[in-house]
Amino acid sequence: MDLEALKREAALRAVALVRSGDRVGLGTGSTAKYAIEEIGRKLAAGELTGVVGVATSEASDALARQVGIPVEPLDPRPLDIAIDGADEIAPNLDLIKGLGGALLREKLTEVQARRFIVIADHTKLVEHIGEKSALPIEIARFGFLSTIERLRVILPSGRLRQPGAQPYVTDNGNYIFDARIPAGSDIAALERRLKGTLGVVDTGLFLGMAERAFVAAPDGVTELTPR
Repeated sequence: MDLEALKREAALRAVALVRSGDRVGLGTGSTAKYAIEEIGRKLAAGELTGVVGVATSEASDALARQVGIPVEPLDPRPLDIAIDGADEIAPNLDLIKGLGGALLREKLTEVQARRFIVIADHTKLVEHIGEKSALPIEIARFGFLSTIERLRVILPSGRLRQPGAQPYVTDNGNYIFDARIPAGSDIAALERRLKGTLGVVDTGLFLGMAERAFVAAPDGVTELTPR
């Protein structure tokens, strides 16, 4: 089974938890895309009714509307469920997210969900946070070089995300600094320190937020809860 088929399998397991009338946080990225498409299919088929989406990116907003999911802006009301992918999943379901650039809107949305469900393929599983993936840190554009200097005191190895001639710009008009986390780091303390750094908008550390993860491997989909 190819990786795309696995991602879709994980997404279908998560969408099975969505109920009619739910307000659903719609994630961003190659795996979350399958969840959005499946919710749209269920609405069109009459298997679900009254579902409203809150999108975590401009891209997910556009896809949701395309497949017939009504989309609302994020407001203070809780979401019934949010479904999204991850770049790393630790055994306690702490996550790194944001390689797709949507980390701020994802975190703002998913923190308001009564249930946050992660969907991924088996390559995203790690023993400790930072094992495979860089940590995306969203930073303000104004004075960004000064912010990077402050960040390099904490995380010396990292660079501004710049896929072409210009730096990558998020949906919020900010830049992203991708940093490597040294092995053995106290992740909760690191998150507090980064969030306290002037110029940092937010980080791709999603700690203690996920209720469960559906992880697809060639031998099937495994349901994980924090251990």
